[in-house]
Amino acid sequence: MRIFDPHIHMTSRTTDDYQNMHAAGVRAVVEPAFWLGQPRTGLASFVDYFDGLIGWERFRASQFGVSHNCAIALNPKEANDPRCAEALDVLPRYLGKNGVVAVGEIGYDAMTAAEDEAFARQLELAVEHSLPALVHTPHRDKRSGARRSLDVIRESGIDPGAVLVDHLNEVTVRMVADSGCWAGFSVYPDTKMDAHRTVAVLKEYGTARMLVNSAADWGRSDPLATRRVALAMLEAGFGEADVDTVLWRNPVAFYGRSGRLMLDAEHGSDAQDAVFQGNSVLRGQS
Repeated sequence: MRIFDPHIHMTSRTTDDYQNMHAAGVRAVVEPAFWLGQPRTGLASFVDYFDGLIGWERFRASQFGVSHNCAIALNPKEANDPRCAEALDVLPRYLGKNGVVAVGEIGYDAMTAAEDEAFARQLELAVEHSLPALVHTPHRDKRSGARRSLDVIRESGIDPGAVLVDHLNEVTVRMVADSGCWAGFSVYPDTKMDAHRTVAVLKEYGTARMLVNSAADWGRSDPLATRRVALAMLEAGFGEADVDTVLWRNPVAFYGRSGRLMLDAEHGSDAQDAVFQGNSVLRGQS
């Protein structure tokens, strides 16, 4: 079983987590930029953090046989802090680098005017840099948050096939599936989905354009949640090919659109195929 966790915050995790993830079949991850739990107080904090994502964390993951890619952005929560606004200006410095496979996390936390502005501007950056966008839906008022996110995505003109709308649940999945965007489900204790609820959604909606992640971070979370979903899928009657689609092929296809996805030698051809398929979609050939 091969697993690609498309949304996990390894900066917050230990080397033991990498070791356990590899033993469970995790061979690749995407780490989106996020709020560290304590407010950053200036631009230099962001620069150090972004440099760590494309440098040290990639190296640390490689020691355990895990390919580390990342998404770079000003996250929604910090979009409300005037001290953080300058981070938007340095994003282009990072968005052309190999291993930076999306603009994210972007979207809404409290659905403020400041978040509106940062969201729209970063969708523009995604289009300018030919990158997918990873959209965070708010933890509160999920239905209206997802609907408002889809409105902004539509207004931006970005190809919905280049957008992953994450942290979905049973209430929000239908509108995202109908929009043409990719649907992301975070298996995370208490505040998001669990493995069996996620499998129930997959049974109802199928596996196309569906991604499952752990969203593991500094909170109580499980970096092996993706494997738990894989096992629950098998128990529910899904075949191994279905599991491979959700846990590997779908994240490779989505992030492969960037042309910058980095996988190890064993799986490198998957990334090349995804680049070709993504370019074909952009050219209207598929």
